Amino acid sequence: MHQTFQYIKFLLKSTNQHGVHSPFVYNLATKCFYDRTVYKDYKTITKYRKKLLKNNTKILVTDLGAGSQIMKHQERSISQMSKHAGTTLKRAKLLYRLNRYFKFEHILELGTSLGVATHALSLGYPESYIETIEGCPTVSKFTIQQFKNQKIKNVSFIVDDFNNYLKQETLNPKPRYDLIFFDGNHQKEATLHYFESLLKTIHNDSVFIFDDIYWSNGMTEAWKTIKQHPKVTVTIDTFYWGFVFFRKEQAKEHFTIRV
Repeated sequence: MHQTFQYIKFLLKSTNQHGVHSPFVYNLATKCFYDRTVYKDYKTITKYRKKLLKNNTKILVTDLGAGSQIMKHQERSISQMSKHAGTTLKRAKLLYRLNRYFKFEHILELGTSLGVATHALSLGYPESYIETIEGCPTVSKFTIQQFKNQKIKNVSFIVDDFNNYLKQETLNPKPRYDLIFFDGNHQKEATLHYFESLLKTIHNDSVFIFDDIYWSNGMTEAWKTIKQHPKVTVTIDTFYWGFVFFRKEQAKEHFTIRV
């Protein structure tokens, strides 16, 4: 009910590129969000996801975050996970275009899962170096093997709890990440903690993307808090994702755009 109500509000409030007066956001919308080019890599992205959807292998899954709203059993099939919890094809293609557009050199992904998003990002700009963290060892082991089969070499897999990783003294406090994709724990307190912890690793042109900002009341509250943070200047609400920018040269402004 929360998601349905929020989606109705989103539809009433949202616009397309024609309602955007910021040149930066207008260019992002027209040249990336609404880019209708059929890239050759889309076939590879589609093939990877279809392969997962047909895989009936069952593995034991340990949920360290909010867990799935649909899958309640610990033993799950790859096909079931891909269908109900994996990144959709539409969003995977958008991630591909985003990396093609921005050319992120260093990416951090919180929540590897089956690697659909990771795979799309790696294809979008092959020069990217991607660190992706997964808390469940069995899921990570499966995904690592898929990437070996695909011969993808610009991804570094980390098996760890997000909190443990963020506590590491080796986490470089200097500006480091061009993109951080938050897609592993859909709880308010955890999301805000990760956000605050990773602020020290960004620079002026860094981008944060938060998945499922209307997952629950808590996630929606977290999104509202993030938007008001003094370091945040521009945000874009696409309903399923929340984009955050830290560009000091821009006045604080929030956009709601249909993608």
